[in-house]
Amino acid sequence: MRAGFEFLDAVTSDLCFVAQADTLEGVFAAAADALLSVTAGDPESVRELEERPLALEEPDLELLMLSFLNELVFLRDAHELLLRPRQLCIHREGSPRLEARLVGEKILPQRHQIATEVKAATAHGLRVARGADGWEARVTLDV
Repeated sequence: MRAGFEFLDAVTSDLCFVAQADTLEGVFAAAADALLSVTAGDPESVRELEERPLALEEPDLELLMLSFLNELVFLRDAHELLLRPRQLCIHREGSPRLEARLVGEKILPQRHQIATEVKAATAHGLRVARGADGWEARVTLDV
């Protein structure tokens, strides 16, 4: 046997997903649902008992997606809230801006089984682009 090493893509602490939608707002909402699904199972099971406004601005769509998902992670960690966008608007003139109304509820151990502890969304492989069939986002989560 030769000495050496090999990097294995299958061994990682990251979770990657692709979100797709007809609109840019739809792909951001789909990415939020993916994050919520990884964290707490079915996004539809999260009741709309709390509401938070959110406004973000970044130099490009990829960084806006990264900030958006990391804000959801922060609100989960700091305020114990499971949130998803109920209304979402992205303004693309100048630097992209996101305005959203987030809804959800406090994490309750009797209602929510936290399946995976997502630490953050990462810039690794991050892409938000419009294709022939709509919008697509490729996202990597550090778990």
